Amino acid sequence: MLYAIHALDRADAGPLRLATRPAHLEYAAGFDTVYGGPLLDEAGEMCGSMIVLEAEDRAAAEDFVEGDPYTRAGLFASVDVRGFRQVLGLGD
Repeated sequence: MLYAIHALDRADAGPLRLATRPAHLEYAAGFDTVYGGPLLDEAGEMCGSMIVLEAEDRAAAEDFVEGDPYTRAGLFASVDVRGFRQVLGLGD
């Protein structure tokens, strides 16, 4: 099943995001990510993450979040994991 992971950074997290980004990208590459990338604020600066992940169940998607170097570093102010059904895009 697909899961959408919507995470918002702490207000002061810009330097932490940049320092942790290589480890996050390496970690995410080891999973069945459909697509993902940073959320941007009005100035075009990274302020969160959006990932759509193929996972066995919600617990597995939450395990992905818990193991993510961004989460482990304390980057996020909030994280929401929801089931997702793709209807548009990516070769629809």
